[in-house]
Amino acid sequence: MSKQESEMVITCRDLTKTYAQGDLSVTVLNGVNLDLARGESLAIVGASGSGKSTLLHLLGGLDSISSGSVSILGQDVAKMNETQRGELRNRSLGFVYQFHHLLPEFTATENVAMPLLIRGMKPVDAHPQAIAMLEQVGLAHRLHHQPTELSGGERQRVAVARALVTRPACVLADEPTGNLDRNSAHTLFELMQELNARLQTSFIIVTHDLELASRMQRSLQLVDGRLTSS
Repeated sequence: MSKQESEMVITCRDLTKTYAQGDLSVTVLNGVNLDLARGESLAIVGASGSGKSTLLHLLGGLDSISSGSVSILGQDVAKMNETQRGELRNRSLGFVYQFHHLLPEFTATENVAMPLLIRGMKPVDAHPQAIAMLEQVGLAHRLHHQPTELSGGERQRVAVARALVTRPACVLADEPTGNLDRNSAHTLFELMQELNARLQTSFIIVTHDLELASRMQRSLQLVDGRLTSS
């Protein structure tokens, strides 16, 4: 592996995804190429139904590719079994969605600690790390609150803390501000930019918000199944 390749967190080449709909085949992604460097922040924009979420799922090893390749930290996802892909995701990636997907019966600390517990870490070790990450996203005063006791913006900050608690190489975020009002969206976006700079975690953010996308280091547009400079 070359030095340049070793500095890439995610690489995909000629990535294609086709779905069967009855007798028809619908190609959503058609030869996508992408390199994401360590510490880089990238926005992917595009019309509804253009395949942005599909691309994010493929980059995160959450769905099978039709052809082409996806590599995470130099490892070809297609050559792994589901257990190996799951371990790679837990070790190297964090995920944030439009809806926070927090577990309602658990506190903010318990929700953020969950990826560490899945790794096999004991709660006595995982909870201090979760608390430290919640403090970094400005929620030191909400450690013991359940999701129903938090505002929408606070829930998304908990979701960001959960994505970052394992210190992943990259966070994949699918419309993370799409369910928030404008002020909360800007606050969350600024937080992600700050954490990107401080932790050197790469971010790929799918968004409809062109203003927010313009504040990322790089922005690409998904059109007709291909990525182009936006």
